[in-house]
Amino acid sequence: MFRIAIRRMITPTLATIALCGYVAGQTPPPAPEPPPARPRPAVTPEDPPAGTRRVEPLPLTTTMAPPVTTTTQTNPQARRVKNVLGTKVRIQGDVVIGTVDDIVFNDDGYIDYLVVLNEGRIVFVPWQAAKFNFDERAATVSITQERFRQVPTYTIQTIPNVYEPVWQQRIYGYYGVTVPRYEERRIRR
Repeated sequence: MFRIAIRRMITPTLATIALCGYVAGQTPPPAPEPPPARPRPAVTPEDPPAGTRRVEPLPLTTTMAPPVTTTTQTNPQARRVKNVLGTKVRIQGDVVIGTVDDIVFNDDGYIDYLVVLNEGRIVFVPWQAAKFNFDERAATVSITQERFRQVPTYTIQTIPNVYEPVWQQRIYGYYGVTVPRYEERRIRR
């Protein structure tokens, strides 16, 4: 835009200099008046896509910018671990299976499991299987009561190696989620 405006101003001036025979040391002829402004074509508003709103551009003196649409997004909120601990965990049928007693995260800081305390027994729930409602301090897991009865439970003395591949496949399978690929999640330090 800026180059076009400069060319429009310089081109008539150069033409005038060439026609008048301007020589160095002489007083230059007066600059020609700028051409009259051309009428702008009417812009027809288009309906913005769903979830967006139209933002009118500021008026410009040389050219008109195309309309801008923006998408309204909600910013993620920071959640603290203390808001997760003690959360009631429910399964299908609105059955409470216990409360979040602890979390398990790997060396790179990714949360892998909720440790749910259920009648003195420990149940591991893959993090991605739980959907949180922080306002109600509740987590919901999409698993039937019948299927949940098959999930192994542990005590403090019998906690397994939660990163053993066969165990992971089995636990994640109960909840219908896939084991994350750690090489894709690895943080470069």
